[in-house]
Amino acid sequence: MSAAGDGGLRLDRATNRLSHGGRVFDPALRTWSAMREPADGGEPVTPREAVTWLQRESGHPCRVPVAVLGTRDPTPQQHTTAVAVGETLAGMGLTVVCGGLAGVMDAVCQGVAAAGGTSVGLLPEGDWATANPHVTIPIATGLGVARNAVITRAGLAAIAVGGGHGTTSEVAYCRQFGTPIIALADAPVLSGVIQRDSVDAAAEDVARAVLALPIAPT
Repeated sequence: MSAAGDGGLRLDRATNRLSHGGRVFDPALRTWSAMREPADGGEPVTPREAVTWLQRESGHPCRVPVAVLGTRDPTPQQHTTAVAVGETLAGMGLTVVCGGLAGVMDAVCQGVAAAGGTSVGLLPEGDWATANPHVTIPIATGLGVARNAVITRAGLAAIAVGGGHGTTSEVAYCRQFGTPIIALADAPVLSGVIQRDSVDAAAEDVARAVLALPIAPT
């Protein structure tokens, strides 16, 4: 969604101010409040551009990670999608949390690493060495499949790429916890899940979640 179509996100880099529809964004709290004075200057930006500013220039980056879920046995297209998800999220300066093992988890961590970002892998077993080689921070939880609930609870938003029963359970956790969940590449779809057909569209949804803006339904 463009900045114009979004109702007018404007970024004034000189004053470090992001505004939208007569409101100004507080980067530290990630909340919007009425402007005390009219906004002058600034440039129109997309939500993704605004999040990149938030993470890299505002001085108050969002520290909550974005969860990425998915199958351990991805198709080539799902693998490519997961790599692109990792690159795109890291390119915005966002941290990724995932299950830290193989398949989509490995692919998204590859993408994060390629973009110079940070990934956190919450491993089901008690040995951090089971993590895929691309995880930045492996955490051995010893929780088994119960760690799925931790991943989805930890994410500010979530993207699912493909997946079977395990991913379906994670998607259900997202719905239970109120975590915005976006489905890509034949990911499981439950009521309330947002379906998108491109990584760019999913990244725009995540950016809106980071900025505490509403996400358009499927």
